[in-house]
Amino acid sequence: MQLDKVVAYHKALADPTRIKMLIMLAGGELNGQTLAEKLGVSPATVTHHAAKLREASLINERREKNTIYFCLNDYFIKSNANAAEKLIYRNAEREGGENAMEESNKRLKDSVIRNFFTSDGRLKHIPVQLKKKLIVLQHLADQLAKGQTYTEKEINAFIKRFHDDFATIRREFIMHQLMYREKDVYELNPPELWAKWETLS
Repeated sequence: MQLDKVVAYHKALADPTRIKMLIMLAGGELNGQTLAEKLGVSPATVTHHAAKLREASLINERREKNTIYFCLNDYFIKSNANAAEKLIYRNAEREGGENAMEESNKRLKDSVIRNFFTSDGRLKHIPVQLKKKLIVLQHLADQLAKGQTYTEKEINAFIKRFHDDFATIRREFIMHQLMYREKDVYELNPPELWAKWETLS
């Protein structure tokens, strides 16, 4: 279920040691040994908690020779701070009409899709402006099956139906949280986690 991704995000936060790690990493990149010393735990404990945080996309890591460095995934943390609230209240808001897309946003979305896609559905080119790019990416993502997992080869084949530059669009799907990737397996994130073009100027 797509809801599992939101649950995993909050499960990763439900541990004092992991919260402390995130607070320390807010000051900048740190390696595992330094984190262990600051926390007063073993390097193995840091490795265990880092794996949980990485699985929930809360941190990124890089290896330099035999040393692994960790840093916050700022974009994901900030864009998902209110994800649970949106999930909980979305039906009530929809019933009250508060969650309906504003007419101006609907007109913009329709205009972007009309201008950037051919009559047979091919993407003419990837928009440069972030707002329009997100509209295009979400239009493509809407055509993927929710709850289905895809291999990288399958995602590439899907994108090539619309545009030849599948590598760029695949990266943009991940960068803007439309998709979740783990061990080269891709799956749509819940729409509540997608970057919101409606809030951009």
